[in-house]
Amino acid sequence: MSQARPVQVIAVSGGKGGVGKSNISVNLSLALAQLRRRVVLMDADLGLANVDVLLGLTPTHTLADVLAGTHTLSEVLVSGPGGIKIVPAASGLQRMAHLSEAEHAGLITAFSELSHQLDVLIIDTAAGISDAVVSFARAANEVLVVVCDEPSSITDAYALIKLLNKEYDIQRFRVVANMTRTSTEGQLLFNKLAGVCERFLDVALQYVGSVPFDESVRKAVQRQQPLIEYAPHSKAAQAIRLLADKVDNWPLPAGPSGRLEFFVERLLQVTAPEY
Repeated sequence: MSQARPVQVIAVSGGKGGVGKSNISVNLSLALAQLRRRVVLMDADLGLANVDVLLGLTPTHTLADVLAGTHTLSEVLVSGPGGIKIVPAASGLQRMAHLSEAEHAGLITAFSELSHQLDVLIIDTAAGISDAVVSFARAANEVLVVVCDEPSSITDAYALIKLLNKEYDIQRFRVVANMTRTSTEGQLLFNKLAGVCERFLDVALQYVGSVPFDESVRKAVQRQQPLIEYAPHSKAAQAIRLLADKVDNWPLPAGPSGRLEFFVERLLQVTAPEY
């Protein structure tokens, strides 16, 4: 039964803004839902939340209400297209480092209760390499790094990978190239990033494909619809479905690391202040 499956927690990051990370997060979530996976998408861009904007949603409650104890996590979840659920971004997450023990326990309990309702948790992190981005990436089972053909994209992706590897011993990263102009461009971008990483870091990078530049993406954003639904036969939508097939075959975390509450415990450990 799918309910017995561990929860796959995937942090989608990119190092820099403008690489299409949120679009990848949203549409990958829908593509996985089409594979009959129960998906929750967490908007972890605390400063510039945009998942709700991309999908035309107006959430009335956020994770901040869960921290305040006024609502359960199930109550703040927003139903999105394709059967996915969304945890709206909350500025309340910025005070995670200052939660009381009771609030810690409450948040862990909230997520553990949610674990029976999902197979995959996708975290759309913020741009850059802020503490929050590092916290979510470190606590997740998988880090999916989005790169594009801009000079700063590879540099910033490398900076993120270097930080997570050197400071937190994360060694496995999945890489997807976005907005590529040709079929070979994505592989060349990956080769460039992998070449630098292999010289200076002890990491294993896996190329998981590319999503071509597609005018349908811009039109879908304007209409506040996910690309997968707005233009299901577009080249970009087809590429994202191929990516979802690969993600669906990634090994599931075994033991305690497969429990959703374990993810929250690690997240809280990362954000806890050091004395």
